[in-house]
Amino acid sequence: MAELTIIIPTLNEEDFIAQAIQSASFADEVLVIDSFSEDRTLEIAGKYPVTVYQRKFDNFSSQKNYAIDRARHDWIFILDADEVIVPELREEIISEIRKARTCEAYEVRTVRMFMGRQMKYGTAKNDTKTLLFQKQHCRFGTKLVHENLVVEGRKGILKHHILHYTYRGFDHFVGKKNHYAWLQAREMFDKGKKASLFHILVKPPFRFFSEYIIKRGFMDGFPGFVSAYINSYGVMTRYIKLWLLQHQQQ
Repeated sequence: MAELTIIIPTLNEEDFIAQAIQSASFADEVLVIDSFSEDRTLEIAGKYPVTVYQRKFDNFSSQKNYAIDRARHDWIFILDADEVIVPELREEIISEIRKARTCEAYEVRTVRMFMGRQMKYGTAKNDTKTLLFQKQHCRFGTKLVHENLVVEGRKGILKHHILHYTYRGFDHFVGKKNHYAWLQAREMFDKGKKASLFHILVKPPFRFFSEYIIKRGFMDGFPGFVSAYINSYGVMTRYIKLWLLQHQQQ
């Protein structure tokens, strides 16, 4: 077993939680931090040697920091419930944490699986996240969505990747965008940002054009079109919700 704690945040993840935990089984400790799931997530997690904490969700950063504070080991790996550590990455992680320390944190490349296809273009290109780190040198910041890990020290990048299964049905994908849109709108509102008709009318088509044409999302076939379209919808929803927050205040 590697002297490593893998943290898996969950909320209604019955479709993927088993494969995430199985891919994390090489770690000495696996913590599931659950936001009071209403499906079979906890039932499934209970079949494996993991420790489960439940905490009411407020934002992603707080959930992860809560789990980090309860980890036994200094080395932490954050694994979303719809992600899988491939065997090559597992061996690389074990090798890195057994070495004399060279970096305090490591970025990991994410390979996005969407509608049964490995995405290579659009927003999937060059997608990396800081997932492996030493807890005494790192802490998640205050962003509500796409939370940032603040690293005090050096960062490296691992050669191998995780698989990210972003799609489990059209309704789920749209629902996920709606959830993120509310969090992003709240974050923008708290920073004093304003939404206008320009943002609602211009930003969504520009997002589609950027992802589908400039970043060559069309090379991913029909899944590339769906991804670009729904991501542009997410941008529109974010600014509409920000506009609603502004007018609720008035």
